[in-house]
Amino acid sequence: MKQRISILGSTGSIGEQTLDIVRENGDRFAIVTLTAHGNWQRLAEQAVEFSAERVVIANDKHYASLREALAPHGIEVCAGMDAIAQAAAEDSSSLVINALVGYAGLVPTVRTLEAGKCLALANKESLVVGGDIVTAIARRQGREILPIDSEHSAIYQCLMGEVSPVRRLIITCSGGSLRDLPREALGDVTPEEALRHPQWSMGNKITIDSSTLVNKGFEVIEAYWLFGVEADRISVIQHPQSIIHSMVEFEDGSIKAQMGEADMRTPISLALFAPQRAQRTTPPFDFTAHPTLTFEQVDRLKYPALDIAYDCLHRGGTAACTMNGANEVAVAAFLDHKCRYTDIVRTIEDALCRATFIATPTLDDYAASDAEARRLAREALNI
Repeated sequence: MKQRISILGSTGSIGEQTLDIVRENGDRFAIVTLTAHGNWQRLAEQAVEFSAERVVIANDKHYASLREALAPHGIEVCAGMDAIAQAAAEDSSSLVINALVGYAGLVPTVRTLEAGKCLALANKESLVVGGDIVTAIARRQGREILPIDSEHSAIYQCLMGEVSPVRRLIITCSGGSLRDLPREALGDVTPEEALRHPQWSMGNKITIDSSTLVNKGFEVIEAYWLFGVEADRISVIQHPQSIIHSMVEFEDGSIKAQMGEADMRTPISLALFAPQRAQRTTPPFDFTAHPTLTFEQVDRLKYPALDIAYDCLHRGGTAACTMNGANEVAVAAFLDHKCRYTDIVRTIEDALCRATFIATPTLDDYAASDAEARRLAREALNI
């Protein structure tokens, strides 16, 4: 019997690559629901190709066009963010892949887990913002969260079968698109320059987050919630080749590393096939093509967002939610040429200084904190 899966954010980078895996294994998976924010044309194409039962377009202004395009195919069409969360909870899928971007992924994550479904998570903001709520639900439902981020998938693989205590998680960092640029030159960086990642092919927002190391800071927070390791035992090290995706150090000094080409289809396929591995037609890894692997400390002056994220993790409560909301606004403004690159971290710092802090937030508190952070960010950027 085929496993029935739903993909939230199917037209984005992770969603498209997930469908590549499904396409390779048509006898294994059946698509139930596909969702997108605004790319209704691509969503319609995917729905027809994979015979989806339902599609949801978050931006409801595209609802009529999407419904008309899919009318001959008998595919149910819904619209709005609430419909995405409802589909995740109520459709007939047993596995939900959450590849939504940003805070928008939190409620669908919560609803998926509350419904007792398996969750494969590429939406790191679900854990960055509401890790306490999300992990509590997962524990209560007896459900494991399968990580799709390459770094967390690497840690997950290094921990498979281990029963010994962990000394340290070591998250690797490529340094992003601007790693060779002097700190003094960052103020003049254009969106086009910041989007040229040397290894990974990702969506625009995560590529910018990679360049500021906001993404890496969020991965530290995510690792804390996924693996239950304290912040002071989660390290970040710069590894420009992006061959080793992360490592785990054990109490006896042994270190396990997961390595391979920079290809998101590897962690995606592991999440889909877990606890087994997919049989993929990738060529064997060529060690001679990568004769040198190097490591260096992260420049904390060039990348202040990393320490900001650690501080948010130590503070707990709504701190990381504020950081995320302000970052989302600032990154969108930068991509739209409405602010400078260095304004991104400045905006985060400003929001954290001015935002209301709630130590033990509810889901409603997170929503209010996110809204406040966005308002503060727009004020700081004058947009």
